[in-house]
Amino acid sequence: MLNNGYILTAKNMRTAEQVLIDDGVSVIELMHRAGTGASEYIARSAPHTSTLILCGPGNNGGDGYVIAQALLEKGIEVIVAASGEPATDAAKNARSLWKGQTVGLEDAKPAKQFVDCLFGTGLARAVEGRLLEHHRRLFRGAKRTIAIDLPSGVDTDSGKLLNPVPKYDLTIALGAFKPAHYLMPACALMGDLVGVDISITASSAIRLLEKPLIKPPTSHDHKYTRGLVAIVAGEMPGATKLAALSAQHSGAGYVKIFSRPDFSSPHHSIVSEYHEGLDQLRTQLSDDRIAVILIGPGLGRADRASELLNLVLEIEKPLVLDADALILLGKDGINRLKDRQHPVLLTPHAGEFAAIANQVEGSKIDLTRQLAVDSGAVILQKGADSVIASPDGEVIMTPAPSSWLSTAGTGDVLAGIIAARFACLKDALLAAEQGQWLHSRAGKLAGPAFSPEILIDHIPKALQECL
Repeated sequence: MLNNGYILTAKNMRTAEQVLIDDGVSVIELMHRAGTGASEYIARSAPHTSTLILCGPGNNGGDGYVIAQALLEKGIEVIVAASGEPATDAAKNARSLWKGQTVGLEDAKPAKQFVDCLFGTGLARAVEGRLLEHHRRLFRGAKRTIAIDLPSGVDTDSGKLLNPVPKYDLTIALGAFKPAHYLMPACALMGDLVGVDISITASSAIRLLEKPLIKPPTSHDHKYTRGLVAIVAGEMPGATKLAALSAQHSGAGYVKIFSRPDFSSPHHSIVSEYHEGLDQLRTQLSDDRIAVILIGPGLGRADRASELLNLVLEIEKPLVLDADALILLGKDGINRLKDRQHPVLLTPHAGEFAAIANQVEGSKIDLTRQLAVDSGAVILQKGADSVIASPDGEVIMTPAPSSWLSTAGTGDVLAGIIAARFACLKDALLAAEQGQWLHSRAGKLAGPAFSPEILIDHIPKALQECL
């Protein structure tokens, strides 16, 4: 995997490149590695396609000149459209080695393939005016479009768009993947994403979610060593049942639903323990054999739901809080989590996150990490660009899942998967990572237009891939 799975911010990337430079690798050599590596991807995927490369004045433009020369030497028709003269020594050197035709923006004509080397990592201002107009014109005239490192107009660290950015067919990351490659809205515009290795070896507090290695139960395990998941039911039984079924399909040894007597279990093997009041429920949830308590799916937001949440927060056990439990917790409730003896895992979507987070400015990475610090909990902020953060500052970013997961009930399924992995592992961060991967993979295995029940049926297939 490119750079061992670490994701580098613009500052991290500059530091990592400087380490190589201090070790004797020139900027010119780094540019050659990046450009020739990118050219290999382009040539393999479109070997006989006439290409226009739009080069800016900085080192991203320098990469473009290297790419152009490498493609020219492979017999591909290439023209460079330059927005201006190169402004860095490395870019000037790359320009001097380019043996093909260079035209100004006004004279540039669209080609079948468009390669964007205008601006890459570290851009802090919008592309606008004449430059943006020509970019649009040349982009629209192409049948295939490629961004080198990042599409021009994308903020590296936040994934925000500094100007209107079209959707590319391919993005080639140079040296390391950046946060914007996995953060919305930018990540939705990247097309296929690949990376070029230039021997960057830096580590980072941000890394990419990988397929987990999950150990199967041993011959000595039983239902309690594998983990008893307790799910507290509320007003909407359907969500609770989905969470329970998904927990059962994700490796938990035992799943119990704690509810009022009018609740019916979704399956004979999922036990429903009934209670007449909070005192009885408190006794039931204090069972030492319970590995984790999940509350939130189907909880509701009425007075009784608040009473249930408060009761659960009084019990010292590992917790997963999801959905309505997060809304009821609110910003004031975050402090209640800080000093707990056992770990807590929160799984908010964007709206729920806004209800519990005090900080409102920053990238999704910054905000998720800050909430983890403030709460002392592991946070999985869900979405097309899910971000996981731990209280010690570690961040895990996730590749985009199946867009078919955007349907009611799939969040309840995720909560159940995470609760099961938490019960098995006794580790909140690992549970979030494994749960997120299994949920995403099950969504892809399920194909298009699936229901939550179909998604649940595919969890064991995703789990099988990790054994």
